[in-house]
Amino acid sequence: MKKFFISLLLMCLFFFDGQAQQTYAVKGRVVDRESREPLSFASVSVWNSTQGVMTDSLGNYVIENLVPGMYRLQFSIVGYRTYVTPEFRVSSHDYRIDAELEENQVDLKEIEVVASPFRRSLESPISSRVIGLQEIEKSPGANRDISKVVNSFPGVASAVGNGYRNDLLVRGGGPSENRFYLDGVEIPNINHFSTQGASGGPVGIIDADFIREVNFYTGAFPANRGNALSSVLDFKLLDGNTEKRTVKATVGASEVSLTSNGYITKNKKTTYLVSVRQSYLQLLFKVLDMPFLPRYTDAQFKIKTRFSQAHELTWIGLGAIDNMKLNTDTDPKDESKQYLLNYLPVIKQQTYTLGAVYKHYAGRHTQTLVLSRSFMNNNNRKYLNNDESSHENLTLRYNSDEIENHFRFENRSLFGNFNVNAGVNLDYVTYTNRTFQKIFSEQAKEILYETDLNLFKWGVFATAGYESPDERFTASLGVRFDANTYSSKMNNPLKQFSPRLSLSYNFFPNFYLNGTVGRYYQLPAYTTMGYKEFGILVNKANGLLYQRSDQTSLGVEYHFGKNAEATIEGFYKKYSHAPLSLQDGIPLACKGVDYGVSGNEAAVSTACGRAYGVEFMFRWFGSGKFNLLTSYTYFRSQFIQPSTGKYLPSAWDNRHLLTLSGTYKLPKNWDIGLKLRVMGGAPFTPYDENLSSIVSAWDATARPYYDYGLYNTGRLKTFSQIDFRLDKSFYFKGVMLGIYIDLQNIGNFKYDSQPVLVSTGVVDPQIYPDGNQHYKMKYIRQQSGTILPTLGLTVEF
Repeated sequence: MKKFFISLLLMCLFFFDGQAQQTYAVKGRVVDRESREPLSFASVSVWNSTQGVMTDSLGNYVIENLVPGMYRLQFSIVGYRTYVTPEFRVSSHDYRIDAELEENQVDLKEIEVVASPFRRSLESPISSRVIGLQEIEKSPGANRDISKVVNSFPGVASAVGNGYRNDLLVRGGGPSENRFYLDGVEIPNINHFSTQGASGGPVGIIDADFIREVNFYTGAFPANRGNALSSVLDFKLLDGNTEKRTVKATVGASEVSLTSNGYITKNKKTTYLVSVRQSYLQLLFKVLDMPFLPRYTDAQFKIKTRFSQAHELTWIGLGAIDNMKLNTDTDPKDESKQYLLNYLPVIKQQTYTLGAVYKHYAGRHTQTLVLSRSFMNNNNRKYLNNDESSHENLTLRYNSDEIENHFRFENRSLFGNFNVNAGVNLDYVTYTNRTFQKIFSEQAKEILYETDLNLFKWGVFATAGYESPDERFTASLGVRFDANTYSSKMNNPLKQFSPRLSLSYNFFPNFYLNGTVGRYYQLPAYTTMGYKEFGILVNKANGLLYQRSDQTSLGVEYHFGKNAEATIEGFYKKYSHAPLSLQDGIPLACKGVDYGVSGNEAAVSTACGRAYGVEFMFRWFGSGKFNLLTSYTYFRSQFIQPSTGKYLPSAWDNRHLLTLSGTYKLPKNWDIGLKLRVMGGAPFTPYDENLSSIVSAWDATARPYYDYGLYNTGRLKTFSQIDFRLDKSFYFKGVMLGIYIDLQNIGNFKYDSQPVLVSTGVVDPQIYPDGNQHYKMKYIRQQSGTILPTLGLTVEF
């Protein structure tokens, strides 16, 4: 059946390959960013081509006879900054893209302006990337999942051999140190089956059809984006189509999705985007004989109303229902899979975010008001040996809700060469937890507690940016204060004073020296704040604090004309006041890349550490045909061992990261892509064989215990992987048909994780000095790496 389907696919590819090419138009309106008045006789051209037009007296333009494909537009007019749009796709209908041009404060008669897609930011001239549509749609091995796309960029590592997860590990930081926004609305996580208290999961939750571009910050975080220590992903979403209502259906190896895009009202002032996805990922994992079978449903929408030139309102919604079952039929002879099966819990999650963004354009001033609500319910169950016939076998029953209500107001003003943004945020948080868990700590015991935690969080922020009249020097000074009502240790905003400074200087054409220094704070996970023992919030009693990170980066940037850029950056991050596990003696930031929950344990805010390194990146946008991204990072990630005061490698100390990723547009609407990923081996900790073998200890978790006295004294081998992608698009009148094949790990490289210590299930008759019964134990090989094919079909009409 599989061979028949592939043969049929190839026949269709060659049969339709000679179909006539359709053409469409791109149209829109160009206005002054401040006054919202139309700009007459502005030049509008297809970037990197000679095709273009002028706007009419009302600022409208139409560029006709564009064949389907990826494009950018360039807008220019005397007295305004030249603007190059993000990438967009012309596929099955005319496309609309409006532009707002910013008035130039300097006479450009003597300056040659070279339009470039590499946009620069006053506040973050360093450690920030703009990820475009081409890189999201065509990235080999990513399957349009943004968590996998960003792995190609400098400083981004990933967890290997850990259950097909999307954990985001940036510049030596942990998976809990990232923040995510959709058009200004904060969302708690971007993955299905996320680890509560951290992040990550097997598949992304955001539909790529909604994404216009992504601003990815690995440092120099904007002051209005708080509570991050390692990265901020700021998603910019498409607006609905005002020209036509369209429908797009996609069938892939793991899901089927339906997306609609268009307008609602007759005056076309209200547009919409909506999508629904249903996975059958459990079928793929069943075929791969994986020990867990994830299934999910998600929905997303965006509704935008432009009441007038000065007022607009956007509604955003994102929700998911996740259900991960255990595959008890997995190969009983595969000891590695049986090990995973015996410790992974059954996971059920429900999440949603609803938000509204109001914007008021008042000349040189723009006000933004954001109201949103996020909800997450996490329900985990685990029975010893997956035997649910007896309540005595229950080892974990966990049910938790996290609810965040957000309010944020900010005002952005332009005063000549100065750009000032200031605002406040106020959040109300509800965290509930009902936990029963069997653990072993010197002796077997049960944890049973209920938490009902309510608190207010608030923040104040301001940023002032300056650009010199000759546009060669920029500076940005920002401050932020944060506090909350959790305890007296956290309610004084002066203790969470976060200053930051960014500078950039253009020494000669296309060459920039950039730098930043700042202090950033992050609230510990709610799982840590709400952890109880004997009815007491033990971490509150332990004086839990905001985590702090002092960071600095320095780098150079060079643009090769308008098609390519190269950057070299060095960074240093110093951590303090981070939660330290009282049981294990390691920072909680070194955990969180496994399914379930992270941070629900006793801790004190005494962990200290550092991460430092150097990054290189080269990006090439080759006239719409060839895209290349090359990145290399050498870094160290360490924390101070409390007992010795010496630096030890953290869990994320991979040291070397190398990515070569490219796509090429072939004739007749074929696209081909290839990616090489090389990542240094992660450190690992040997197991405590004696403790792990104790019957009550093993039965509590079905996992071995680490010997934290030898923390991260071992190191795994280097990981490498090659991914391949092939796309073919067919364009008919009003219809686009796309077919793609994505092959992860086409070299079938194998990766050996740390051999795992497991129980044989046989009690050792030997009498041990500790007086406990012990299992006979053995080590089993942990190897991952297989060719993972994805075949997808997309129809848009």
